[in-house]
Amino acid sequence: DMQTTTPGKATVGILMGSDSDWPIMKAAADVCGEFQVGCDARVISAHRTPRDLEQYAAGAFERGLRVIIAGAGGAAHLPGVTAAFTTLPVIGVPIQGKALEGMDSLLSIVQMPPGVPVATVGVNAAKNAGLLAIQILATSDERLQKAFVEFKEKLANESRAKNRTLAESLKR
Repeated sequence: DMQTTTPGKATVGILMGSDSDWPIMKAAADVCGEFQVGCDARVISAHRTPRDLEQYAAGAFERGLRVIIAGAGGAAHLPGVTAAFTTLPVIGVPIQGKALEGMDSLLSIVQMPPGVPVATVGVNAAKNAGLLAIQILATSDERLQKAFVEFKEKLANESRAKNRTLAESLKR
């Protein structure tokens, strides 16, 4: 279910324009879960329910959110409009649609006007959006900082293991 929050009060909001985006956006929620950071996920459309989006984004800080991740395909206005209504950092996830392999969404999200920034990750890269949200929170949270250092070490060890596997296969 989308509105479940991981342990603790939600500090990361995850938005998407349609529930069809959830299979992609779930990766951001999974990252929050891995780092034991509360998140909540909702379907709100920048075009179909703009007033709901305004209400959600404008009240986000007061509700305890500190970062918002917004995924969108096609015209992909959700992250930008969200950023217009909040002072919180917004991370946009371009979602690949049927047309243009997600390039339309990527360019729409990344080309924000001066004064209204949206951090943008790669097409369908909700996992990276989740990791970026954790990194932002970790700047003022020692537990998260340590957990992220461990995450980076694990990543490095996995890469070294792949290198050893390659070296072994080249010897044969």
